[in-house]
Amino acid sequence: MWFVNFLKSSIGKKSIMAGTGLCLFLFLCSHAAGNATLFSSVSLFQAYADQLHSHPLIVSVFSTGLFLVFAVHATTGTLLFFQNRKARPQGYRVKTRAIKTPWASMTMIYSGLFILLFALIHTAAVSFGDHGRIGETIATLFSSFFYSSFYIFSFLVLALHLSHGFWSMLQTMGANHPRYTLLIHRLTYIVPAFFLILFTSIPLLFFFGTGR
Repeated sequence: MWFVNFLKSSIGKKSIMAGTGLCLFLFLCSHAAGNATLFSSVSLFQAYADQLHSHPLIVSVFSTGLFLVFAVHATTGTLLFFQNRKARPQGYRVKTRAIKTPWASMTMIYSGLFILLFALIHTAAVSFGDHGRIGETIATLFSSFFYSSFYIFSFLVLALHLSHGFWSMLQTMGANHPRYTLLIHRLTYIVPAFFLILFTSIPLLFFFGTGR
């Protein structure tokens, strides 16, 4: 019973958000490593994809787990948003924030929902085709001005989401000692900037023809 009550509380929901957020962050890191092969060649990316899909059980389990984590993260975030909105002006008591990203914080629900939309569209565009030709699929998609623009804008939104989400995750996990304040402050800019530069460089690479 105590566990159910814990999950119903703001602290419980924040813990779920931190845990699922960490899982999604680790996925983003692995996805970035895989996509980075595109800077070398489409054939290398295709070899990476072929190796990955040569283990269908692992891919299936991982994909299902990722979907569940994404669903729990989105649902909990939405519930927390309405719970906090209902509790105002008293709000939820937390320690004074060492870092303030008010605009990113206020738009978390909206940026999160947009990222969900992007994930669905991107998955449908990439995953439902022939995995044996996924490299060519990627090249075709990123040669499109509209898809490349949508992709780049989506990662701008993700960077905004991460600028607050990464900090919030660390705070929930207890990384709020004054000794780490400066490091955390820098990471809230470095981490989103790293993913933004890496992922947005890929469609630009193809759109201007050098990726092929």
